[in-house]
Amino acid sequence: MLAFAICRGGWPKALYKKTDKAALLQATEYYKAITHSDISRVDNVKRDAERAKRVMRSYARHQGSQTSIATILADISTNESGNLSDETIDSYLNALKKIFVIEDLPAWNPNLRSKTAIRTSDTRYYVDPSIGVAALGLGPNDLINDLNTFGLFFETMCIRDLRIYADAMDGSVYHYRDKNGLECDAVIHLRNGSYGLIEIKLGGEKLIEEGTKTLKALSDIIDTTRMKAPAFCMVLTGVGDFAYRRTDGVYVVPVGCLKP
Repeated sequence: MLAFAICRGGWPKALYKKTDKAALLQATEYYKAITHSDISRVDNVKRDAERAKRVMRSYARHQGSQTSIATILADISTNESGNLSDETIDSYLNALKKIFVIEDLPAWNPNLRSKTAIRTSDTRYYVDPSIGVAALGLGPNDLINDLNTFGLFFETMCIRDLRIYADAMDGSVYHYRDKNGLECDAVIHLRNGSYGLIEIKLGGEKLIEEGTKTLKALSDIIDTTRMKAPAFCMVLTGVGDFAYRRTDGVYVVPVGCLKP
């Protein structure tokens, strides 16, 4: 049975081991190492540091979406002196994957009662949100003053954690999106066929209700005669001291309460 152990408590203490300034400096130095040396050293192909920075900035802006290579190419072309191809951008992205800087999230393909077409493009994510923050040159105050951007990086952090917990249970994490715009941020699927549906929200009753509505909509179109019903539906939030189960069965869980 697929489940998460839910505990009382807030954010992990490890998050507070370093000051904000020290943590930001570490992320920035790592970003510099990626763009100036690591991205070329991984396969001994010389790559331009400034172009690598532009690729990573574009990727950071589009994380959490199914953005195409063509879109990233269009993002950075205005600052390029020569013509770039999709293959060049793909080369940079593949190098970043090899050094575990980015890791895209594959699409989930459930059995549905309807003939709705499922979008199969991967969702773009940094392995760790701090790298994307460094790529955009942001700091804590920038994120606090821009909750939309903060929400994207929070989602990246949650996907990172869910992947770690799912891997401990020999499972995988996917995303779902169909042609009608119905989208689920994360689906944890185990080898025994058990799975859980997860929406990621910073917090607040309005956003929790939106997440719950999405989870119910997806759950309702799954053909449970051909696959199991969801083991759980969860809204994963950034605030709160404890997790709870709503009367409709949906769990609301602060990210600091997750455990495998």
